[in-house]
Amino acid sequence: MYIIKLSAIDSTNTFLKELVAVTLPEDYTVVVTESQTKGRGQMGSVWEAEQGKNLTVSVFKKLNNFNIIEQFYISMAVSLAIVKALTVFKIPQLRIKWPNDILSADTKLCGILIENVIKSNLLQGSIIGFGLNVNQKNFDNLPQASSMRLLTGVVYNKDDVLSEVLKQLKFYFELLESKQFSEIKQAYESLLFRKDKPSTFTSTLSGRFSGIIQGVTENGLLQVWTEDEIIKTYDLKEIKLLY
Repeated sequence: MYIIKLSAIDSTNTFLKELVAVTLPEDYTVVVTESQTKGRGQMGSVWEAEQGKNLTVSVFKKLNNFNIIEQFYISMAVSLAIVKALTVFKIPQLRIKWPNDILSADTKLCGILIENVIKSNLLQGSIIGFGLNVNQKNFDNLPQASSMRLLTGVVYNKDDVLSEVLKQLKFYFELLESKQFSEIKQAYESLLFRKDKPSTFTSTLSGRFSGIIQGVTENGLLQVWTEDEIIKTYDLKEIKLLY
């Protein structure tokens, strides 16, 4: 494992993408920064974090003999790894909000951005970026955000937290590489936020509606039992779960 520590950078994912453009980095190359000026989340959203208080990290993972159509399993495995690491630190009521936000109860602790490296139609690796709120106490204009410290009152050593996350990433990638897909999917679905509970959604096609999350498809579409008693599938751009 090769860890690159930076005081400030625009984006840890971008840093790794620039390395990948030249040559594939060493497996489990890790980039961690105290301050990220242009952090990115899902669908172009901005990830904000107080300098020095949180973990802002990207990890490069080589992938061999991995089918492109199976790439959502990467997202599931990463989500499970972070949940397991947070369990070690006794963070309560952990859930995964589809596709890969990590919550405690209904507050967000961690955002994940995965960018897969595909060349000649082959999946060569994955850049796994995550922002984990560790010791930050104030979240102005972010009422749904929280941190490990706010939840437990403990001030955490960020290196210890990072070490545990990396340990769990290795464990779940070993499951992936041994094709334990059903085990990963079952564990992921068991932690889905609002699963089997009546919830409200908004859709780009049908506006606001009620439904019940049933699970996900193998390629990551959300399965929702709708009011007309049909299970429909949605991708990330089509639907939003309202709190």
